[in-house]
Amino acid sequence: MPVSSAVRRGFAVIAALPLLTLAACGYGSQAKDDGTAQVAAGAKKIDGLDSVRIGYFGNLTHGTALVGVQKGFFQKALGATEVQPAVFNAGPSEIEALNSQSIDIGWIGPSPAINGYVKSNGKNLRIIGGSASGGVKLVVNPDKIKSLKDVKGKRIATPQLGNTQDVAFLNWAAEQGWKIDPMSGKGDVTVVRSDNKVTPDAYKSGSVDGAWVPEPTASKMVAEGGRVLLDEASLWPEKKFVITNIIVRQDFLKEHPKVVEAVLKGSLETNRWINANPDAAKEAANKQVEQDSGKALPAEVLDPAWKSMRFTDDPLASTLSTEAEHAVKAGLLEKPDLKGIYDLAPLNKVLKAEGEPAVDDAGLGAK
Repeated sequence: MPVSSAVRRGFAVIAALPLLTLAACGYGSQAKDDGTAQVAAGAKKIDGLDSVRIGYFGNLTHGTALVGVQKGFFQKALGATEVQPAVFNAGPSEIEALNSQSIDIGWIGPSPAINGYVKSNGKNLRIIGGSASGGVKLVVNPDKIKSLKDVKGKRIATPQLGNTQDVAFLNWAAEQGWKIDPMSGKGDVTVVRSDNKVTPDAYKSGSVDGAWVPEPTASKMVAEGGRVLLDEASLWPEKKFVITNIIVRQDFLKEHPKVVEAVLKGSLETNRWINANPDAAKEAANKQVEQDSGKALPAEVLDPAWKSMRFTDDPLASTLSTEAEHAVKAGLLEKPDLKGIYDLAPLNKVLKAEGEPAVDDAGLGAK
């Protein structure tokens, strides 16, 4: 199949993904809280807005959102404007919720952000801040795969066609000289697109030989006897790459800039607290995971997963450009015009007020 045909077909499949995920979870399930985020007495609404709806995944890579909701940092920053959190299973469903105005602000990976921006011709979302780096690993069956070259000929899971880890694995495999059809996943390595929730069971049953996955899925596989063969951070300069961004609807940003600044202030305060109190932050994130999903992560999964991530306000914009190039090389995306995907003015305003240095948009700022 010509590359152009594959790319068009790729867009069709990726565009259909929100419909599949929405059937499973609607526009995201309402997050639960235990009262820690109650509005303070005498607090006032920001911009006169009753509430702001934020979306995130129940993944530890979305630790800023998990901790910020659990510890009430967002609610404190928003005064009497109520935080209404919603939990999503995948990026496409969160983008769909943003497009339909079911949420206003979201924590999301780079590939869904890029796809959402490109498919709307740059008219819907903006990336307004960073959240996390790292937390992605290639975990394998040590009996079947003892070295990187042994990955050839095996079955490796990624979370979803065209998602951030899927693109990363396809790019890495291509750098090894292996050929894989990006749509079918067939080739020198068989790529199995598998939901993070079921991948550890698929590994345990032997239906996949490994997986390129985010935390805590990677550590869940290790708990099932897997071995970390490669930490994706080792492939990046200074071991930094964006895994989670903060996005906002452009119309919401225009209409409610003070609310956006307040959410960013809450995110900044959350990241400060996480980095100053890693053990307490880990427990807070796990408590929110339990409240959202009904099940906490065991220590043997939580501890190594949390250690592998870095929480940062910097969106690491230059690495987003690189990840987009990887998607193009993989045949999942035509070369995109990402100029305008970032608007870091609100974040830099908050950072300046806090005496922190500004962050850079790598030339991809709002036009």
